[in-house]
Parts: sequence; structure tokens; C-alpha cells
Amino acid sequence: MLQWSLVLHLLGVLSLIANTYGSESNVAMPITCTTRGADLTEARQIVLCPADCAQHRASVFGTGIYASVSSVCAAATHRGVIGTSGGSLMVHKQQGRNNYISSYSHGVQSQSLTRWTASFAVTKWVSPPLEVSSQTSTATPVKPGSVKKAVVKKPPKKQPTSQGNRDCQVDLAVLLDGSSNIGRRRFILQKNFISKLAMLLRVGENGPHLGVVQAGDMPRTEFFLTNYTQPKEVLFGLKEISFMGGNTNTGKAIMHTVETFFSSELGVRRGHPRVIMALVDGWPSDSLEEASVLARDSGVNVFMVTVAKPSPEETSMVSDPDFMKRVVCKDNGFFTLSMPSWFSTTKFIKPLGQKLCSIDQMLCSRTCYNSVNIAFLIDGSSSVGESNFRLMLDFIASVAGSYELSDVGTRIGAIQFTYDQRLEFDFGQYPNKEQTLRAIRGIPYMSGGTATGDAINYAVRNLFTNRRPGGRARNFLIVVTDGQSYDDVVMPARNAQKEGITIFSVGVAWAPMDDLRSMATEPKDAHTFFTREFSGLEQFQQPLVKAICRDFTEAI
Repeated sequence: MLQWSLVLHLLGVLSLIANTYGSESNVAMPITCTTRGADLTEARQIVLCPADCAQHRASVFGTGIYASVSSVCAAATHRGVIGTSGGSLMVHKQQGRNNYISSYSHGVQSQSLTRWTASFAVTKWVSPPLEVSSQTSTATPVKPGSVKKAVVKKPPKKQPTSQGNRDCQVDLAVLLDGSSNIGRRRFILQKNFISKLAMLLRVGENGPHLGVVQAGDMPRTEFFLTNYTQPKEVLFGLKEISFMGGNTNTGKAIMHTVETFFSSELGVRRGHPRVIMALVDGWPSDSLEEASVLARDSGVNVFMVTVAKPSPEETSMVSDPDFMKRVVCKDNGFFTLSMPSWFSTTKFIKPLGQKLCSIDQMLCSRTCYNSVNIAFLIDGSSSVGESNFRLMLDFIASVAGSYELSDVGTRIGAIQFTYDQRLEFDFGQYPNKEQTLRAIRGIPYMSGGTATGDAINYAVRNLFTNRRPGGRARNFLIVVTDGQSYDDVVMPARNAQKEGITIFSVGVAWAPMDDLRSMATEPKDAHTFFTREFSGLEQFQQPLVKAICRDFTEAI
């Protein structure tokens, strides 16, 4: 009997120890002021910081989300999770990011960092109370071999990361109205509206990217396009944005965004539409004219979303009643949206999302450098020769290299012809500039006769039928030849032009001017080039690119 009592007592002590200390999730691990996020091993870990870590001036990189080289305790102080007396907190490890933002908060100045391999966030931690019972245990003795196994809770499964909506590959800067006019309550409603929009758009690595700038007296970038790459992360970032107050300087915010936000170093993708969606409660305090010109000239599409139009007695206070028409890319109704109140925004989320994903209607981002299909028809006849054929390919590569080549930007195709035709590569076969230029320079020389008319027909049937679905890209065919065609070129060229294909003729050496002009689109002089020497082709690179841009602009 005494032995059973000793066993029960020992089991009770072990049970108490297990309940108090056995779960790592409930025990704070003491760390120093210089312990970094990278020094912690668990994905989620409770730590205990000492007092006065702010005085140690430990390095902190980021705001809200911190690079793993940051001091955990200094980051927690910066975040307001702990005070000068230290305390417990939860550390959440996260993936690496681009563009950690600097800021000053709670006596700690954090630094910016372009990129790091791992991150962490910090949240407050409150220890659960220890349950103490004054009752004497009346449990029956546990027979040897009948002790139940302890129930171990499995960690929650990690949610799969969203790759995003591939049909909405836009780089979107949201301009929040942070003015005193909107007030704190409606500012929160505004953030909720953007949170729902981000979920609808399905932000992700291969979908839309979203960043935020707050407009007030002075604009403030809250986070860049690649700081948060998942919908739930964007929601977290929005939640952390604090209200600024001040005037509604929307024009100044647009200028700031165009000049500082859209750069490749900050995560902007080449060839993807760049969009500013400016939210305005009422009307702007400053002029939008200069900002709108800068945005258009920079290829940025501006969407204006206004809430609560001015009342009749407030109309006299609006300096520019037509500010919405003035700032957008084109006054056609597509780039503007008006909502009556912040309390009735739900029904506007879907139509706004559809507009933001309608890439083919982004007129300001559709430039001659990122919205054209260019096919090269390359003469591979015996009169050209191997060395001159390489000069032709160098010229073609220099023209193609002037464009923003991607699966959503400009696309290049190539056909070599003699009496026969060979499709060297199709539109979109190579998704970036490097691969496309390598493919051009790697085309093997065929050698043979010259049938340019058949080659034009072949291009229309086999290359220009592969257009981007729903695309409005202009189609261009550049014929590069050194001699007279053995077949008719007039009807094939005319039929191609009826299909909406603009033809440029580039002739070398023995190419007859009559053939070149017969193939070229009107006006003939603007679409025909000729040089006696193959080495002279390089002089046409810039004039040809400018001519394509001229044709593209006139057609918009």
C-alpha cells in the first residue's frame, strides 16, 4: 500500500511538472537584447526580453515585418509589443522579402534593407493562468501497463501559398486617403474595402502585386509591391497602417508614387501594367494636372475612386470640379468609379476588380514597347551568304532588343524563307528578352531561292493566327530581303494588310525598290528602307523602332 502511495505521489509531481513546463508553447525562453531572429530555431517561439533593450541600439531592419538579422527585442520595442521593462512575446518566422521599410517608432529607428533571405514578426504574449486545485485526488490507482498515452497536438498544417490570378498580372499601387476629412472611422472602413479587394484580385507571385501609399499633407509609402505576396499578408499589412490626417494632397501622392514607387529595384515587373488606384473622400486639396501628365508620360494608368460627392453648398470649395476627368489616362468612364458612402462599398468591389484586371484596356500602359507583335521574315536565299546572314540576324536582334519582351508584353516571331518557309519560333515561344535574342542569333542559314510572296502568305497563316487571346496588340511584319522575288508580292502583301498587319520592307544589295514599295504599308516612304551593304542595316534600327511607335500611337 505504501508503495502505491509513493507511485501516486511521484506521478502527481511529474504531472504537475509536465503541465507547468512540458509544453514549449507556454514557456518563454530568455534571450538577450542582441539575439537576432535568425538565432531562433522554432517557427513560432515565445521569448523573454530583458529591460532597456532600446538603449543597446541593436540593429532593426523593417517595419512590422523584420529581416531575420534584426534584434528580436529591439524589433518588439519598435513594434510596441514590449516596453522599456521588457517582457514576453511571440516570434513568428516568415519567408524572406524585398524592400524592408525604415521607420521611427517607440524610441527605436529601424533601417531599410533591399532584400533578405528570412523574416519574422512579433506579437504580444500573455501566459495562460496555471490551474491549481485544492481538492485531494480521488483517482483510483493506475495499474501498471494501463497508463494512457499522452495526447500530442499536431501543429496546424501550413496553408499552401497562392500563386495568384494569372489573368490579372498588374502592379497596383493603392493610394489611401489619409486626410483629416475622412477621419479615423472611415479610414478603417477604407482599409477594409481594400482588404476585400485584395482577396478578390487574388494577390500572388504570378498574379497581381499590391502596395500602398497613404496620401495626407505629405505622402507616405506604407509597403511596396513585394513586401506582402499573399492575400492574408496584405491584410496584415493594411491592418498595421496608422491614420495620418492632414490635407487631401492626392496630386502630391500621385507624383510621389510615379517617381519613387515603380522601379525594378522595388519589385516592379517588366512588361506588366502599372496602375495607381487613388481613393478620395470628397475631393483633393491640391491640383492633379501636373501629376496626371507625369503619370501618362511614365506609362502609369490612374484609376480615380471617389466617395461621397460634395454637397451643393460645398461645390464652391472644389477648386477643380473636373479633377476626375483630368487625372485619368482617358476620359471614357473606364478609369473612374464613384461610391456614395464608405458604408455601402461591398457591391462595388467586383466591378472595380474587373476593371483593374482588364489589362487590354490599360491604355496608358500600352506603349509601342510592350504591346506589339513583331514578326521577322528573313531572306535565307543563296545570294545572301553565311556571313551576311549573320549581319541580318544582328540587325534583327538589335530591333527586337529595343522592346519589353515578355508573355504579357511585346512578342517576337521569326520565319526564314527561300523557296520554302521555316518557322524559326512562334510568338510567345520565348518568355523573356534574353532567350528571344539568343534564339534569333542561333537561327541556322538555309540557302536556296527567293519566294517572298509565298513567305508572306505563310506568315499570315502560321504566325499571325497565334495572337494573344482578347489582345489588342498591333501586328507588324518586317521583311528583310536582298533580292528580287520569283513570285508575286503585291497580292500577298495586300491580303496581309487587310488582316491588320503593318508591313515594313527592309531591302539590301539587289532588292528591287519596286518590290519593296509594293510590299510596304502606306505611306510607302515611311515603311520602306534600303541599303547597298549588309553592314548598313544597323543604321535602320532606331528609325524602324520609331516608325513602329508612330504607327502604334496613331492607331490608339
